[in-house]
This record gives sequence, structure tokens and C-alpha cells, in this order.
Amino acid sequence: MKINGVPYRSVWLNEKDGWSVHIFDQTRLPFSLDILTLTTPDEVAQAICTMQVRGAPLIGAVAAYGLALALRQDASDTSLENQATMLAATRPTAINLRWAIDRMLTCLRPLTPEQRVAKAYAEAEAICDEDAAQNEAIGRHGLQIIRDIAKTRPAGAQINILTHCNAGWIATVDWGTALAPIYMAHDEGLNVHVWVDETRPRNQGAALTAWELGSHGVPHTVIADNAGGHLMQHGKVDMVIVGTDRVTRNGDVANKIGTYLKALAAQDNAIPFWVALPSTTIDWTVADGVQEIPIEERAASEITHVAGRDPQGTQTTVQITPDGSTAANPAFDVTPARLVTGLVTERGCCPATAEGLRTLFPESSPSA
Repeated sequence: MKINGVPYRSVWLNEKDGWSVHIFDQTRLPFSLDILTLTTPDEVAQAICTMQVRGAPLIGAVAAYGLALALRQDASDTSLENQATMLAATRPTAINLRWAIDRMLTCLRPLTPEQRVAKAYAEAEAICDEDAAQNEAIGRHGLQIIRDIAKTRPAGAQINILTHCNAGWIATVDWGTALAPIYMAHDEGLNVHVWVDETRPRNQGAALTAWELGSHGVPHTVIADNAGGHLMQHGKVDMVIVGTDRVTRNGDVANKIGTYLKALAAQDNAIPFWVALPSTTIDWTVADGVQEIPIEERAASEITHVAGRDPQGTQTTVQITPDGSTAANPAFDVTPARLVTGLVTERGCCPATAEGLRTLFPESSPSA
């Protein structure tokens, strides 16, 4: 995707040395476009933990490069296993992270230490390329959903789409998941408008999704998280589409906290609720998302404080709760499959059911 006309991916190698890793510092967006250079696995782990880099597909790709950086320091069997364990533990909910580390280990374990560094970089690059291609395919399949809605409207009528959190290109290697169909619809000339949930507590919608859409020229409006149901009741939402950090083999969906409430409101108002994901986000080992998916608990300070920019242009953080008030901060919730209209994957769309997923991915389902 492009920023001010310049094409970027969300992770890339330094052109000068060919081995250090560049990412955008997402904690500085939308007010500052800062590029970080990561040179050690500890720096990669820190970037993931602090959400300088975030988004389920992207953290998997960056962690893969983190393992390559680790092997530059020590390519022994012990180092490979220890660094993989360290990187995999940085965030528990997004399955793409574990998937990427497991793929790297499968590739690297049979090799000698002398062979591992070059192969690690090549495999991490392959993970990135595959993610970009998958997300572009998700965009094409999701675009057809938007086209179908457009066919039911008068020519040129606005199509209102609501999304929660950030599932755009900044959360993946390129294109994004939930936003990819929107970008393609806009580029095709469809009159799309996006309701952007602010997505408390970290405001990924207000900061990242709005920034992305604005950079691409997509009409959008930022709304408070609790406004979505009201808009649905008054006929101002035609569809909801979100990303996800983990999908069970039965179609339950873990996504940013607040997604479940949007799905309930969508069902109550007969509005389609779609979830976009690459197949790397499917956890075939889990059946019951509510009971089995680990939900990350993040720092209370994300609730008690809010980041922004003051009138002088300085980025700052201010406290918004009384001294002494405690705060709980579950980062994700699980939307049961019964509330999901369907899943949009790189292989097409399917119902959020075991049968639907098995139809698209027969080689991966437990019964294969």
C-alpha cells in the first residue's frame, strides 16, 4: 500500500545491510511516521510486547525475522529453541505468532548451524510474501460481497461499512484483511464509506484505521465504540467486517475487545457480520473459543490513561480515572460462530462452521 504515493510494506529489511529489520512504530501513529530498526531478538520481542508492531499476521512475520536475527548471534540448537520460545511468548492470543515460529522451527531444526542464518531470512521473507498474497486474495473475495450490496442499491448510493479495531495493511505485511476489500471497492469506484470504531482502550481504530483510510482517500467517520448499535438501528450500516487474531475450527472468532458486542447488535438488526482472515489465523486444535482461547490481559494503564497530541503538537499521555481506581483490561473477546455471517479467506468465503472451513481447507481440518 502507499503513504503519500510511496509504496510500503509493514516490515522490510534494511537495504544497506540486508539483515536488520524495519517496521513502523505504530504507537506513534497517526501523528508521527517513525521507522524503527530492529537488530536483535530482544528488540523484536519488545516491539511486539509494547505494540510498536501489532496485528496478528504482522507479528508472526516480524517474529520470524526476530528468529533470523537471533541466529546471527548464535545459531546453535539451544539458541534456536530458547529464542523461539521467548518470541512465541510475547503475545498469547494471536495464533499467527505461534504458527510462524513453528514454521521457522520446522524449517531450521534439520539444518546445521552454519546453514541456518541464510535459510531463516529466506523463510521469513517467504512468510511475508505469502501473507501479502493471501491478503490480496482476501480483498478480491471480500470485494464481491460489497459489489453484491451495491447491486441492491440505487446506482452510486453510499455503502456504509462498520469496522472495529485495525485490520488494515499496517496490521499485516500488505493489503490487510478486513480493509483489503474496502480498498479494492474504493479503487473500483464504488461509493464506500467506513464507520471507524475508536476501539478503546488503545484507539487502534481512531489512530490507525482512520490514518490508513485517509492516506488512501477512503471516506470514513470515526465513532465512539458504543455508537455502532445506534447506527445499525437507524439503517446507517450495510455490513460489518472485522479481522481476527484466532479462529477456532468451529468458526468462533477472537478479536479486539468489543467485537462481540458489535456482532450482537448486527444480529439484532439483521446486518451481515463478516470476518476476514488468512488461513494462518485458524487454530485447528481449538473447538470452543470462549473456553479455550487464552485472552491476553494487558496493563491497567491502558485503561486509566489515554495517549494523544496536545495543542502544541506534543504527543503525550494523560490520566482519565481517579487516583486509586483499579482497572481491568482484557484485550480480546470471543464472538461465537452463530453470530458470524461468514468468513472471508484467501480461498474464498464460507460459513463460520466446521463444515464451512473443512470445505475450503480439507487438508488442514482434523478430519482430513
